[in-house]
Amino acid sequence: MLDTPAPAALPDAALDRIFREARTFSHFTTRPVADATLRALADLMKMGPTSANASPARIAFVKSPEAKERLRPHLSEGNADKTMKAPVTAIVGYDTEFYERLAFLYPHDPGARGWFAGKPAVIEETGFRNSSLQGAYLIVAARALGLDCGPMSGFDKAGVEAAFFPDGKIRANFLINLGYGDRSRLHPRSPRFAFEDFCSIA
Repeated sequence: MLDTPAPAALPDAALDRIFREARTFSHFTTRPVADATLRALADLMKMGPTSANASPARIAFVKSPEAKERLRPHLSEGNADKTMKAPVTAIVGYDTEFYERLAFLYPHDPGARGWFAGKPAVIEETGFRNSSLQGAYLIVAARALGLDCGPMSGFDKAGVEAAFFPDGKIRANFLINLGYGDRSRLHPRSPRFAFEDFCSIA
C-alpha cells in the first residue's frame, strides 16, 4: 500500500502571522471586533483536540461597556487600564461538570462519564489542562483571523467567577484581550530559546 502524500506546510506568510511576527499586545487600536468575528473564532477554536473530546472550556467575551465595568474591579492594577481599553476581553474558564456533556461529545464510549464523575481531582486536572489548551487554540485562531491578543493572569478569580459565571460551576483560568494591536507601541521582542535549550530527540 502506497503512503499517502504528506500535506503541504502552510506558507510562510501564514506562519509569520500566527507565530513569527505575532506579538503580545497591551495596546489596541479603536477598531471594533465584530460579533461575527468572535463566532468565527470560536468555531475554529473548538476544533482543537481535548481529552475524550471533553471540551471543558467556557468563554465569556466581555465586550460591552457595561460588561467591562463588571470586570474592572476584579483586575490587577497593572491589567485594568489596558483591559478596559481593549475591544474585547475573553475570559477563558472551564466547566467543572464538563463530563455531563460526554454522551454528546464522546458518544462511542457510554462509560466515559464515569471516568470523571465524583472524582474532583481528575475533574480539576482535566478541566484546567484542557481549557488551557483551548485558550491556546483561541490565540492561534484569533491570529489566523487577523486579530491580535494579549493573554494574561493578574485578576481575582473568585470575583470574576461571581461576576460572569454565577452558577458556581465554571472556574476562571486566564484572560485574553482581543483586538487589532497598535504596533507603534510594541517593545522589542524578548529572546527565545534555541532548540537545544529546551528540546531533545530520543
